[in-house]
Amino acid sequence: MLTQLSIKNYALINDINVSFSDGFTTITGETGAGKSILLGALSLALGKRADLSSLKDMEKKCIIEAEFEISRYGLKKFFDSNDVDYEDITILRREILPSGKSRAFINDSPVTLDVLKRLGELLVDVHSQHQTLRLTENEFQLKVIDALAKNSQNLKAYDSQLAKYKKTLADLNELRNFQANADREYDYNTFLLKELEEAPLKPGIQEELETEYEQLSNVEQIMVLLSQGNQLLNDEQMGALNGLAELKRVFQNLASFGNSYSNLSERIESVFIETDDIASELLGLKESVEADPQRLETVNGQLQQLYNLQKKHQANSIEELIHIKEDLAKKVEVVENIEANIQEKENELKASQDSLDGLADKLSTARNSVIPKLKDLLQARLSVLGMSAATFKIEIQASETYKSNGKDDLTFLFSANKGSQYGELKKVASGGELSRIMLTIKSILSKYEQLPTLMFDEIDTGVSGEISNRMGEIMREMSHSMQIFSITHLPQVASKGQQQFKVFKEEKSGTTHTQMKQLNPQERVTELAEMLGGKNLSDSALAHAKELLNQA
Repeated sequence: MLTQLSIKNYALINDINVSFSDGFTTITGETGAGKSILLGALSLALGKRADLSSLKDMEKKCIIEAEFEISRYGLKKFFDSNDVDYEDITILRREILPSGKSRAFINDSPVTLDVLKRLGELLVDVHSQHQTLRLTENEFQLKVIDALAKNSQNLKAYDSQLAKYKKTLADLNELRNFQANADREYDYNTFLLKELEEAPLKPGIQEELETEYEQLSNVEQIMVLLSQGNQLLNDEQMGALNGLAELKRVFQNLASFGNSYSNLSERIESVFIETDDIASELLGLKESVEADPQRLETVNGQLQQLYNLQKKHQANSIEELIHIKEDLAKKVEVVENIEANIQEKENELKASQDSLDGLADKLSTARNSVIPKLKDLLQARLSVLGMSAATFKIEIQASETYKSNGKDDLTFLFSANKGSQYGELKKVASGGELSRIMLTIKSILSKYEQLPTLMFDEIDTGVSGEISNRMGEIMREMSHSMQIFSITHLPQVASKGQQQFKVFKEEKSGTTHTQMKQLNPQERVTELAEMLGGKNLSDSALAHAKELLNQA
């Protein structure tokens, strides 16, 4: 509930800070005193867009704070999902700077205007004659029926299944669209895949082939160099091995004359062994190397194939070509399995549709079961409000279309007088009748669901004193389970409030300011008497005002 409202530098308001209690609060004041300004300021704190015209003093910023006690509202999930600290006492703050920029806060945490607006809608429900037009919309009318039908869980299940159905349908359409172009893409992708499969693709193959190509291309030079190396090692007169063998024999004879000679002899022995091994390996290479024009042609062809594929697919390595081949294989496989995939998705969609239809049927059954009760409640309560001849024709017809709230088309018709034709509310109900119907519906809803703070903005416009008295009684009755505000110009309604505030203008230093104050019992008598008979208070007006308060 709204516990406190602070307004600074807004329109005609310089600085107002008021506290509210639970129950029924009425707000009165002369026409033009600023009641609408007060509501406008609160709307800013609830997320309405603002402009520079909101500032009273263009050199200062406008600050509006609305404090709420929200422990019973079950809003922790909302705070968590929007990364805002939860507090049982929550403060919504709006600042409009002289530059025109606007800032929004929840419990001192900066938030977007959208987050503030969504939270505001959960905390305060404002009703004016303009907003009463919501009553004429089928979506709102179904919400009323669903509240009586206790369809909350059914609606959650339906919404979840509808999301699943839409996702499955989108997947199926994507598969079908893919299939429409599959033949052309399949042939091309199959051709590309075959090219890559025929190529010798494995990590490191390009380096291996390039090395082999270099060797095959230079085989004659390699053979000449190997022969030279073999001669240098094995020549009988000049060969390195013969020289090392002779050197080894010399130092074997010196080894017995000391450690320095024996160590050197061992080292020469190691060099000889290593050189002899080199000579053997060189001789093997020399004997294995031979010209192979056919293999050279094969290697060259494989390399050109790899180079061409890299150029064609704009790849920089064999690894990239392997990755491209794997992707193409998947695409080809998808096309080859497309019929099976479509059939599987169609079966999935059918199962989802069956489940969705079942939930929609449950919603319809529950709705139809409470329609007679809703009609009786509406007609009985409107009779008390001076609309004894008002009747409704409420019917639900099955639709083929999946809507956000089921598969029902709602006909919600109204007749205000006996013998009159039924018609849509927006066409046959007057503004005053719509106000009374909306009040009646809200009073019914308050019995079935936890409503936020309700603020009625002159919803009693255009009704007589006696009817307004009954409207006030309904609001007071509703306030037993929720917080109710009524901005009113009728004393019959104002007297029903457990607390009453007056909005008024005063001049200070040549400047007009809007003020607001809570009235004590005697001030309430005076205010109600003025509302009844004007500024010149008569004894009868005062007596009538006291009587209204005593009745309340």
